[in-house]
Amino acid sequence: MTHIDDLPVRDELRGKSPYGAPQLDVPVHLNTNENPYPLPEPLVERITERVREAARGLNRYPDRDAVELRTELAAYLRRTAGDLPLTVANVWAANGSNEVIQQLLQTFGGPGRTAIGFEPSYSMHNLIARGTSTGWISGPRNEDFTIDADAAARAITERRPDVVFITTPNNPTGTAVDAATVVRLYDAAQAARPSLVVVDEAYVEFSHHPSLLPLLAGRPNLVVSRTMSKAFGAAGLRLGYLAADPAVVDAVQLVRLPYHLSAVTQATALAALEHTDTLLGYVERLKTERDRLVTELRAMGFEVTESDANFVQFGVFEDAHRAWRTILDQGVLVRDNGVPGRLRVTAGTPSENDAFLDAVRKLTKEQSA
Repeated sequence: MTHIDDLPVRDELRGKSPYGAPQLDVPVHLNTNENPYPLPEPLVERITERVREAARGLNRYPDRDAVELRTELAAYLRRTAGDLPLTVANVWAANGSNEVIQQLLQTFGGPGRTAIGFEPSYSMHNLIARGTSTGWISGPRNEDFTIDADAAARAITERRPDVVFITTPNNPTGTAVDAATVVRLYDAAQAARPSLVVVDEAYVEFSHHPSLLPLLAGRPNLVVSRTMSKAFGAAGLRLGYLAADPAVVDAVQLVRLPYHLSAVTQATALAALEHTDTLLGYVERLKTERDRLVTELRAMGFEVTESDANFVQFGVFEDAHRAWRTILDQGVLVRDNGVPGRLRVTAGTPSENDAFLDAVRKLTKEQSA
């Protein structure tokens, strides 16, 4: 049987494994940061209406530039982030925030160029960098998983990356980055090369802190990326987007594939945006449940990282994988994503969170026995 390494693949792909979280047949899945609430029936009906309308024209290519969708995304950002002067020219959309990141690295990274991220952080930044032949630099974090602005700025000054990733709230830790730190790192990046700075706000709707979108003003090399997978409960839709200076939007179109967003995807996303208020109501429920998880885990004696996302990192375990296995044996799947001594749990429905907390209580009893 032929193995991948027997093929003439690029050297940097040899011996690597594809990204993915294990999906096991258990009652409670809290490992992939999905929104646990199904889309409300009125939205399902509206999606059906819009998709039916789009289906009548599937013999034609979709709107290559997704103008209506980008216009509505800009309106959403204006309404939820302080009435910013954002228009369709400032917004770009793609198949999930991962494709947005890929397009940015294809445009501003690539062979002979480098990107830096402050790890542990979203592993796809590193993986997409590798896939685009962009060199990867692992930047420093503090022991509490926050970013040390001085150390990070020094790393940028010394290594002079072409792309800088700042994830806030950070995945997998849940920690947020304040505006002053982002400005400090942006200024360091512009002095060093200048470089593109990408603020990944995939979980910002769950945050205690406001979006960093206002920082775009006067910073043409700053990008804020978002997704509809989390707050909009639309992980299956695969719709990500960015906000930036119009020149950045023009630049990524140099590498985008023709008609990359299908008519069905655009129709579904537009329907979801019509129900923003309802979907953000689910976000408020999840924020309450996240905070409950933090309180309960700390009451059990766990060290819990401050979280501004829809998940919680907790520990510290002598053997995190063994702890993961014990929780799994109780029918609850959480994430063991390689942060030493720690696991990550997604905030689910109240009953799902109850099942998780019961499983953890059993774990603590076993550990203390």
